[in-house]
Amino acid sequence: MTRVKKSINAIKSRRSILKKTKGYRFDRSRKKRAAREAISHGAVYSFDHRRDKKGDFRRLWNIRINAAVRKHDLSYSGFIHSLAERNIIVNRKMLSEIAKEEPKAFERIVKHVTS
Repeated sequence: MTRVKKSINAIKSRRSILKKTKGYRFDRSRKKRAAREAISHGAVYSFDHRRDKKGDFRRLWNIRINAAVRKHDLSYSGFIHSLAERNIIVNRKMLSEIAKEEPKAFERIVKHVTS
């Protein structure tokens, strides 16, 4: 069997792995074996949490809307129900942004819904 010297390829492989772990702490950014493990775990977590992120944001929007609506003596579910009854189509993301950035505009929406 012929002998294979892999010095250049080994260095290239090590460099590419360590580039991917730039910013990681301790051995994970310095040693090939730890870095390779960190990359594979990171990929699994990012894949799983891409789906979780959508629910996390929806929860955040609901909390923001609820907090804004409570100031007007309404509940979140009552507010959403009133919006649906009046055929006002605004998604939760936009409602939460309006509540956060433009409280007066949100107040007008609440008054329109409750009147």
